[in-house]
Amino acid sequence: MHDKFVLFGTEHWIVMALTFAVPLALSAIGAGKPARDLAIRRAYATVLIATWIAWYVLFISRDWLSWGNALPMNLCDWTTIAVLIACFTRSQKAYELAYFWSLAGTLQGIITPDVNFGFPEPQFDVFILGHAAIIGAVIYLTFGSGLRPVPASIPRVAAWTILYAAAAGFTDWLLKVNYGFFYDKPNHATVYDYLSRWPVYIPEVIAIGIAAIFVLYAPWWFADVAKPPHARMRFGR
Repeated sequence: MHDKFVLFGTEHWIVMALTFAVPLALSAIGAGKPARDLAIRRAYATVLIATWIAWYVLFISRDWLSWGNALPMNLCDWTTIAVLIACFTRSQKAYELAYFWSLAGTLQGIITPDVNFGFPEPQFDVFILGHAAIIGAVIYLTFGSGLRPVPASIPRVAAWTILYAAAAGFTDWLLKVNYGFFYDKPNHATVYDYLSRWPVYIPEVIAIGIAAIFVLYAPWWFADVAKPPHARMRFGR
């Protein structure tokens, strides 16, 4: 039996530190060097694909797979797809989805992981590596590959987020499951604990999501404002 996972214990702090330190170090290695950049992006994509496969293998082997977790209907699933496309193609539209969804959503999975036991329990390994790779890839794509959100990213991400919410909500209603937490709050410690009861927390989450989009774009807005007018990022791209 492995040791219980301790929220904000030593192991947890190490995981959070490495989630940011590794991609920042890789950014210093790959920035401005096309061959290295491509190799690092492909490496992140490989890790994401491997952890996704490992997750299914683990859940099938332990008889955990059900309609409530077998479908790629969690926001992190959609984020993973966006990250993979961005890693392979450097697509701006895929990147901006990955940027906002990972930092507003997936990051919560690292801060409050839904795991019972720590390393080397396979559930811990797969969950943490998958979530850390999503965030790490986005950080690398930003500082290593030179991608960034633009003003036009805001309405595009908002539209895709509404589409995700509609798809997840419909799936929850149809199958009586809980993708996207539209049917019930998570059963582990999260920010949802500070929100109202179902269904009142749903519009609260939507409001938080909208606020998060603007907060996550704010550093880029301030950076653009500091530039000369001719060098500022235009709305469309």
